[in-house]
Amino acid sequence: MTAHNHKRGGAAVSVLSALDPWEADLIMNLRLWCSGPVGQRDVCNSYATALPASEARCELAAFESLLGRLTENAHRPLVRHDIGCSCVGSDEGVFAHIAAMASSGDLAEASLVASLLVKAAHAEHIALLAGQVGTTARRMALTRRKPVKPSARSASVTLH
Repeated sequence: MTAHNHKRGGAAVSVLSALDPWEADLIMNLRLWCSGPVGQRDVCNSYATALPASEARCELAAFESLLGRLTENAHRPLVRHDIGCSCVGSDEGVFAHIAAMASSGDLAEASLVASLLVKAAHAEHIALLAGQVGTTARRMALTRRKPVKPSARSASVTLH
């Protein structure tokens, strides 16, 4: 591992294949969305193919709102691994963990964990959004047989 791999939030804590499929899809959607317009189109397509049209628009808006709130209120810029990387960074792991806890009904715990990424005043709202996004991600994974794949490689910075 080189020196640039020691970015706070980027330390590998797991691998995608060790996660529940919906959590791996959620992390891939995070990476794709943040990679730019092509990745955002891929995320939109995954919602559109897994959900009825009106529901897809609503749930995609919740996903976008969650990411917007996270990035606007984060203690520091969130670190992601490259789209093709099989590792899960600590920020990505916390993101998926918040969604897992909140969508399982543990909103108080999800709020506490969210405060690792965002200011405490925003943690409860992040947890509520993450509950909705996590519930949708679980449902979408049931309709998808293959993990989300990007249509093009990202130009984002690769941690490793």
